[in-house]
Amino acid sequence: MPAANVPATQQKPTACLALADGTVFFGQGFGATGDTTAELCFNTAMTGYQEIMTDPSYAGQVVTFTFPHIGNTGVTPEDDETGEPVAEGMVVKWDPTQPSNWRATQDLHSWLQTKGRIGIGGIDTRRLTRAIRQQGSPHVALSHDPAGNFDIEALVAKARAFPGLVGQDLAAKVSCVQSYDWNETKWGWPDGFGTMDTPRYKVVALDFGAKRNILRCLASTGCDVTVLPANATAAEVLAHNPDGVFLSNGPGDPEATGKYAVPMIQKILEEKNLPIFGICLGHQMLALALGAQTIKMNHGHHGANHPVKDLDTGKVEITSMNHGFTVDSQSLPKGVVETHVSLFDGSNCGIRMEDRAVFSVQYHPEASPGPQDSAYLFDRFVTAMENRPDSKG
Repeated sequence: MPAANVPATQQKPTACLALADGTVFFGQGFGATGDTTAELCFNTAMTGYQEIMTDPSYAGQVVTFTFPHIGNTGVTPEDDETGEPVAEGMVVKWDPTQPSNWRATQDLHSWLQTKGRIGIGGIDTRRLTRAIRQQGSPHVALSHDPAGNFDIEALVAKARAFPGLVGQDLAAKVSCVQSYDWNETKWGWPDGFGTMDTPRYKVVALDFGAKRNILRCLASTGCDVTVLPANATAAEVLAHNPDGVFLSNGPGDPEATGKYAVPMIQKILEEKNLPIFGICLGHQMLALALGAQTIKMNHGHHGANHPVKDLDTGKVEITSMNHGFTVDSQSLPKGVVETHVSLFDGSNCGIRMEDRAVFSVQYHPEASPGPQDSAYLFDRFVTAMENRPDSKG
């Protein structure tokens, strides 16, 4: 960690961030040592850095945090969205301080060090964010060496050699390898997480990189959840005789994952009375299965303050987002309706089939940014299962 009471400008750099265009940022390293390459994105959320780092949707990315106070609440296992950090590294303005929070069980530096993830502090994150917005998400190499020895030419070359996210099926890398059941419900004061002991509906969740809190939200609304790997077949899904199917969030290029996931979803869509609900990558997978297209965004949407308009009700929701690809609303086929749009740039944020209980959203209703603005989507999914002609509820 940086020396105490010594201004960052007077310390020898122990980390650097090299962009593929040759731009180099020097700062103070924390967490693990070594090098990593990734796509660089920025996140505007004021809280939730641990949830962001453990969100499987950030596979293949280094995250720049625009909020300067990162690390001040420490970390706790209760806030992990998956077992291990998935984001490759983090970039922050101020070096992390010691935690000041009663829930903290570890400080951020030690946690990253244990988990093998690199952090760099003392960076002008406003300048970096402006560059990302103007030029798109760059490929970068992030290096942490306590001795401060860096081969800049080699790091820039590594950044340039990074293949990028287009064409990458990262969902297969973060998905579970075998099925499992989930019954843990949302966290509540003072008892923490609960258990769904009397579920009403059977839901199969396809894991393209599922966040734990999504599964908790499903369980909290009365669902008995069975999670299947991303490469599960339609036959394996339907063998569970589900009342509904959930398509999870996840990383990477939706068209690459869609090579095996889209045929599976299309087969499930043949079950006319089976409700389907998708979030994030699951939204994109559903759109592809219905005949739409997806495109890579300039810098994506990453934050907890994104306004989204519900076109059915006219209401505006404050949402949490994390995606670098988007559904092309101009490609939606007949019978598929756009339901939500971003008020930042007008991009698609939701779809539904006109005549069936099949719907999805690009944003994350489980992340509670509003905090309850989007919770109705889980209730809508349950209502759709209740209204099935052969409902077991």
